[in-house]
Amino acid sequence: MFTDVEKNKIKERYGEVLKRITEHHISCFKGHSKPVFLISDTYPGIWLEHAYDPVFFAKMYPEYMNVAKNSLEFFIDNQKETGQLPCYLIDRNRNLSMPEYGYSQIQECVSFTRLCYEYYQISKDSEFLKKAYDSCSRWQKWYENYRMPGKKGLVETFCGHDTGHDGSGRKDGMVYYAAAKDNDASVYPENDPVLPMISPDVNAVYYGTLSALGEMADELGRKADADKWRAMAEQVKEKMLEICYDAEDKFFYDVDKNGRARKYLSISITNVFSEHLLDQAMFDEIYEKHMRNEDEFRTPYPFPSMSKADPTFKQNADGNSWGFYSQALTVLRCTRWMDYYGKSRDFDEVLEKWVRQWTFTDKLNFGQELNPITGEPSVCSQWYSSCMLIYMYAARRLGIVESN
Repeated sequence: MFTDVEKNKIKERYGEVLKRITEHHISCFKGHSKPVFLISDTYPGIWLEHAYDPVFFAKMYPEYMNVAKNSLEFFIDNQKETGQLPCYLIDRNRNLSMPEYGYSQIQECVSFTRLCYEYYQISKDSEFLKKAYDSCSRWQKWYENYRMPGKKGLVETFCGHDTGHDGSGRKDGMVYYAAAKDNDASVYPENDPVLPMISPDVNAVYYGTLSALGEMADELGRKADADKWRAMAEQVKEKMLEICYDAEDKFFYDVDKNGRARKYLSISITNVFSEHLLDQAMFDEIYEKHMRNEDEFRTPYPFPSMSKADPTFKQNADGNSWGFYSQALTVLRCTRWMDYYGKSRDFDEVLEKWVRQWTFTDKLNFGQELNPITGEPSVCSQWYSSCMLIYMYAARRLGIVESN
């Protein structure tokens, strides 16, 4: 797999990454005394779609458990009275132009509730669990009150950035291509030909939220609540299969305001995998047809943000493109489903490719994305947290660097 010379170089790069994270990314926001886990200089703060990062790091390095807790609580402590969590929080030491607290979209790409519960599982912090359960129950209620206008039992997307998929063909035709109307994620997208839209990734995360609330309630001895959350999760699963799943194509699609399927072959399918919504048989069908298909997602450097077979696959797109590049965020989230569904060998192959590219490229240090065909990095977001984390994880998993 790797020569001794290559292994030594990987160990050297691993040390650089660990130093970068502990000395630069773990930092206090201006006016705050508790360190949190920052994404990069390009993204000067913490985003809800990156809430996985500090929890993931704490699992590797338990001495930074407080950073995971601080990062999660930063979102909780800035929750609106309506129950909405911020989609990002900006460090005023690093950026003065963006709003300090953002509420213009959802952009929850792994269930925040699930991450709070995972933090509890590794910390056994019962006071945090109580606080998180209250907050995440209110977050679920916000979805119910503000994001289910069609009364179908599923969350509806109000803007393109709800998904976090910048530059994706999924957003074609939207008026509210980026942020929601009036930069307020609760405001209905009037006069948009596509929105509101039912999205499988957004609803998979919602399913994960309900499932995690059930587990939290069990832990807190609230059996009636736990049963309620589990029943709601099952209803979401049933509705997703009814509305978003195409049995012939073996794929989950967005569905627009008029009930039409938008047949984009997007990497959003992996969010459905990440929340363990599918049984093994259905997963295997989808995986074999699409994810292991070299004409779709099994490119030389998996996994592209859009299938090669999709007409909107944008070769050589500009940076930060979810219409082309293989994203570090996607590969990091593979830790949530590839082993679970028995694809460990495939995952090792993916990780080896990512380690090799980020060890021996001289173009950029640990950027956001790779060209899925050539493996070349884009010029987007150097020292990107998700890329550094997957590199560290891979080096340990592949036996190059010893775990603690």
